[in-house]
Amino acid sequence: MLRVKYSSPLPRSISASRSYATVRGLRRPPPSEADDGEVDHNDFIMSILRAKPSLRDSQNYLNSFGARSATEKKASTSQTLHLDPFELSPASSTSTSSSHQTRRPLSLQEQLSQSPVIESILDPVHRRTALVKVQGPFTDRQLESIARGLVYLEKLGLVSVIVVEDDKWEKGSPDERVNAIEQVMLVTSALEKQGAKARPLLETIVHLGPKPEDEHLETQEDGSYIPEAHAYPKDLNPLRSALRAGEIPVLPPLALDSFCRSVRIHSNDVIAALARGMVEAAAQDVAQLTSHSHASGVGAPERSEGSQSASRGAQIIDASNFVDLTPLRLMIINREGGIPSYARSGFPHLLVNLESEYSFVRNTFNPEWYSSNPTALSNLELARTCLGYMPTEASAVMVSHRSQKSLIGNLITNKPALSSSLPHAFLQNSTTLSASSESKLTKDTPTLIRKGLPITVIKRPEDIDKGRMTRLLEGSFGRTLDQARFYERLEKRLDFAIVAGDYVGAAIVTTEPCSPSSSSSSSSDTLAYLDKFAVLPSHQGDGTVDFLWVALHDESYGLGLSYSVNPNGGREGQGIGRDLIWRSRGNNPVNKWYFERSSGHIRLRNPDQDTSVELSNTQSKSKGDWVMFWCDAERRLRDAVEGRAKEEGRSRAQLSYLEDGEHGRIERWAEAVGKIPSSWI
Repeated sequence: MLRVKYSSPLPRSISASRSYATVRGLRRPPPSEADDGEVDHNDFIMSILRAKPSLRDSQNYLNSFGARSATEKKASTSQTLHLDPFELSPASSTSTSSSHQTRRPLSLQEQLSQSPVIESILDPVHRRTALVKVQGPFTDRQLESIARGLVYLEKLGLVSVIVVEDDKWEKGSPDERVNAIEQVMLVTSALEKQGAKARPLLETIVHLGPKPEDEHLETQEDGSYIPEAHAYPKDLNPLRSALRAGEIPVLPPLALDSFCRSVRIHSNDVIAALARGMVEAAAQDVAQLTSHSHASGVGAPERSEGSQSASRGAQIIDASNFVDLTPLRLMIINREGGIPSYARSGFPHLLVNLESEYSFVRNTFNPEWYSSNPTALSNLELARTCLGYMPTEASAVMVSHRSQKSLIGNLITNKPALSSSLPHAFLQNSTTLSASSESKLTKDTPTLIRKGLPITVIKRPEDIDKGRMTRLLEGSFGRTLDQARFYERLEKRLDFAIVAGDYVGAAIVTTEPCSPSSSSSSSSDTLAYLDKFAVLPSHQGDGTVDFLWVALHDESYGLGLSYSVNPNGGREGQGIGRDLIWRSRGNNPVNKWYFERSSGHIRLRNPDQDTSVELSNTQSKSKGDWVMFWCDAERRLRDAVEGRAKEEGRSRAQLSYLEDGEHGRIERWAEAVGKIPSSWI
């Protein structure tokens, strides 16, 4: 069993000197002015490749930005279901028989030509919008970097609607309106220097105060605040004009008061008003397009799920200049970065589930962070308000100007820069060998915010809705559940179940008998077994998996630690964590995801007949019938390290190869897991 996973940086057949020569050969002199365009283009391509989109991510992106008829879409999907977006063709992966020769590195164009999904990402047909808050102050160099990132997004089909803000502006200052307009011109100039067409919208398009129908309300239905500004679809004609002309609109935070005077208000109110107004305007566009289609005998365009979008259909109407006004993203670019997290020692939250974590994030915000991240909570509130208007698949991201390239990955995958369900030590321990520099959590790591789903912890079998749970399990696994046997076993064995939303995802943990260790008095005669972990296909890739796994961590192997206090009705951090064990078919494609989150794994030959195991500290060629994974109880390991350090009189200590109670546990677990019956018919 290995505590730390790592891979050798160099094949044994390659000498150190040869590798050094290879690295030196990659060094290039600074580009001349003539090379700037090529360098920028290559940088853009590399930003896409670094996003590492899965096939599902790429297809979701194309659903929003590509334009194919239903027949073409079906044919394309059937052809690419088994395609790895980054898999090279056989010809490119072959090597010569000479052991001293190495494969020639592929150029960017060669990589793209062998990656059809990436080629399609680079050729978007439909344009969607993003609301962008550029929250300064920024230097000219920083604005240049931000503008370059927004231009990259435009190339991928996401057109920014920018509202400027500056933290140094003083409310009521005589120059506040002039300062706002000056900032608009600076951002516009920065965009144009990057080759984009930008239009400063200096005319006021939002009105001061809430909408008349909202004046009697204190908050909206979801509890979010009501913006102190509003915009009607007809007010957005200048915005629509700029977008249809292929220009990026840049707006100052100005609003018309009841006397038709233009006054500066906070940009959050302007952005919230635009979010609502743009969604309403997009709905009107759909109605007009549908009416036009019926009148001309053209099929009405389909609407993308939850977005009231007219982005695709059997035929596209005026696709050359049509822009779906429905905001797909809210991007807050500032100097602070994401929202600090108590669970990550002040480093940012990676993913926030507004439905279940909003109040908890606010309540655990350390007062000391008001100096380093003074606008974090107000921006969180802005995201909550805007996402309440935006489509279900929309998301918000809070990002530092130093991490603007991460916006490309967020656009393509709609996922956080780092998965929040990865092991805590992997993300934060700088000495972890298996973590590359790109997989480290830093102060500039963005925070992704989604509407999310309520997460509920169920402790009693009778509280499980068997009908919904059955539909979830059968829909996720594609098999028929033996309901009588499965629920009868839960009556006896259930430890807890975690349910996401209306049974769109679930994790079921049971308590299984296990023979105790003869060499340790602390060994338990039971084990915590992850019996089922399921998410409906329609919710795979929308953050539900990470929401579930984080809650599972807090209720099982992470229990008892300060960063494992969840607000979902579970143990709320009170108790002692236990090792979590589960098994998966050897050919299950999800195993790669499990490998990244587990402490270790073994391959079971056939747990139903033979409990012999094959240790797998390195990648084994043997697939095995099953793979058994486990996550070590984190508090147990922490206490072991701290106790050893105290005994040795040192400030730090390392884990031993086997801690107390771990001798022979693999065999005992394998025997217990092998006795668990199948749940399927």
